[in-house]
Amino acid sequence: MSHSPRTAIAQGVLTPRTLSRTYKRRVVKSCALLLAPLSVGLAACSGSSGNSLSATPYDATDAVAVNADADSKDVDPDKPLEVTAQHGDTLTDIFATDSSGHVVAGELSSDGKRWHSTGPLAAGARYTLQVSTENDEGAPGRRSLRFETKPASKHLNVKLGPGSGTYGVGQPLTAELSHRVKGRKQRELVERALKVESRPHVAGSWHWVDGKELHYRPSSYWPAHASITLRSSLKGLKIRDGLYGGGKAKRVRMKTGDRIEAITDASAHVMNVKRNGKTIRSIPVTTGKAGYETRNGIKVILTKEPYVRMTSASIGASDFYDLGVHWATRLTNTGEYVHAAPWSVGSQGVSNTSHGCTGMSSANAKWFFDNVRQGDIVQHVNSEGENMAPFGNGFGDWNLDWKKWSAGSAVNRDKPAGSSPADAARLRPQV
Repeated sequence: MSHSPRTAIAQGVLTPRTLSRTYKRRVVKSCALLLAPLSVGLAACSGSSGNSLSATPYDATDAVAVNADADSKDVDPDKPLEVTAQHGDTLTDIFATDSSGHVVAGELSSDGKRWHSTGPLAAGARYTLQVSTENDEGAPGRRSLRFETKPASKHLNVKLGPGSGTYGVGQPLTAELSHRVKGRKQRELVERALKVESRPHVAGSWHWVDGKELHYRPSSYWPAHASITLRSSLKGLKIRDGLYGGGKAKRVRMKTGDRIEAITDASAHVMNVKRNGKTIRSIPVTTGKAGYETRNGIKVILTKEPYVRMTSASIGASDFYDLGVHWATRLTNTGEYVHAAPWSVGSQGVSNTSHGCTGMSSANAKWFFDNVRQGDIVQHVNSEGENMAPFGNGFGDWNLDWKKWSAGSAVNRDKPAGSSPADAARLRPQV
C-alpha cells in the first residue's frame, strides 16, 4: 500500500523535513500526483529519466533490509523496528500497522537511507510493513512483509468496576491493576487506555488511589438517569520493559437512577431524604454517642443487607451487646450502617446513643432500605466525629474537592499526585 507524503505526515510516518525532501525528489517526476490525484486518463508529467506514474514498481526485497524477518513470530517488541535501504536505493515511504489499523510512528533519516520506529510495538501483535523506494534512476520499488511480536512476559490485567447495572449518582468507577504502576508516563498510558463515555456527556477524571487502584468520577455527582460505559484498551500496550497490557477486561455498562441524597444532621437528630432535589421524607434518627461519634462527610451506599448480627466485640466496645439488626444499609468497610434500631426509638430525634451507626425505627429503616440503592449518597453533617476518609473505608471520593481530585491524575496534572489510602480495615459492624 503506497501513501502520499501528505498522508504519511498526517499519520506520523514522515516528518516535515522528510516531506520537504520527498517533494523535492518527486516534484519533477509527478505533477499529476499533486494536481489530479483522483483523475483517470490524464497524462502524467515525467522527469528526464522517462519514468511515469504508471510504471510498475520493482520488487525491492533485495534493496531493503528489515530487522524483522518475513513471517517471523518472535520479533522482540522492546526493540525498535528498523528499515535500511541498500544498493543505492532510497526510502520514500514507510507504513507499519498492526491488525487493528494502529499506525507505528517512525523517523526517516535525512538521507532517506534509514528508518526506525519511534512508537512502541505491542506484544503478541501482528504487523504489516510496507516500504516504498526509489532507485538511482527514479524508478519506484515496493516491499511488503508481515511479522508477529513475541507475547509479553508479564501482563498488566485490569478489573473494572462496578459490575454492570443501575446505581446511585454517587457511584465511582474503579480500575484495579494486577501490577503496580509508577511514574507519570506509565500512569498516563494506563489512564488513556481506560475509556469512559457517558450520555449525557459529563467531564470527569481518574484519580490514582495508589499504584494499583484508580477511581473515576465527574466534578459533581453523575446526572440522574445517565448511561456510562467503561472499557479498557490496555491489551498489548507496552507499559514498561517486560510489562504489557493483558487481555480484555469485562466492559462496565452502568446506569444511574434518580438522584437520592440522605442528609443527616447529627446535632438536630434528623435525616432528610431527597429525590432529585425534593425532600420526600424526614426521619428522626440517633447517631454516634461520645467516644463513638459518626464520621462527618459524604458516603456512598456500599451494600444492602436485610439482616446483620452486630456485636460489641467487633469494634472493641466496653459495653456489651450482641444484636440481630434488620434493614441494614452499609456505608463504610468498618461497619457503619443505616439500620433499624427499635431499642432506641425513645432517643431518635432527641439524642445520640449509637456506637456510630444511624439508627431509626423499623418502619423508617424498611422504607429507607426499599428506596435506596448501591451508589446513593448519605451525608452526615454537624457530628463531632472525624471526617470520612476519601479512600480505604468505602467510597469517600466525593470528600475531595475537584482541584484535589484532578491533581491525582497523571493526565490532568504535570505532577501526578498519589494519595495512599489507609489499610483497609476489616469489616466490623457498629451499632
